[in-house]
Amino acid sequence: MKKGLFITFEGLDGSGKTTQIKLLYDYLKEKGLDVVTAVEPGSTVIGRKIRKILLDKDNHEMSYKAETFLFLASRAELVSKVISPALSKGRTVICDRFFDSTIVYQGIARGLGIDKTLNMSLWATGGIVPDITFLLSIKADKGKKRMDSASKKRDRMELEKDNFRKKVYQGYLNIAGKYKDRFVVIDGEKKIEDIFEEVKRRVEQYL
Repeated sequence: MKKGLFITFEGLDGSGKTTQIKLLYDYLKEKGLDVVTAVEPGSTVIGRKIRKILLDKDNHEMSYKAETFLFLASRAELVSKVISPALSKGRTVICDRFFDSTIVYQGIARGLGIDKTLNMSLWATGGIVPDITFLLSIKADKGKKRMDSASKKRDRMELEKDNFRKKVYQGYLNIAGKYKDRFVVIDGEKKIEDIFEEVKRRVEQYL
């Protein structure tokens, strides 16, 4: 069975993931590739419902375990309905966040444990792991400034305190160092064009 290419983007809110995903999607489409994009949580009927629960500011007292299981449920549905079928057909999948987010946000920043969240995530994905993961690395205060300048309403996760965002920033660097075989760390404070040139160069190595 032919396997497609699975690319994920990770980073703090405000790191520029959405912009780079759009640029990469357009670039690969121009090259004639069959490309699918997805976002976590979401991109399925059930995933979008779970997303509303997770990001609802009224749910600020949600337990960390409940939060984790909701992310895992959304991911399991996304893999089943979107990612796995696309990859089995040889398509290229670009996903805005995947299980690395759970390892960092819940496993590290929430303190639930890296190994535990990784094992649960692999169970939810059926063992599917990204071929390449781009970490757009920006410091917590820079991401916050970008979010402030965007003047958009903050969701439950975006309203977390500065200390939480700092834990997420450091957590990403920790796991990127641990999984060097698939992580590409890019300075998210560089110009959009310069970031994308590096993204293109790395992706080309897989095509």
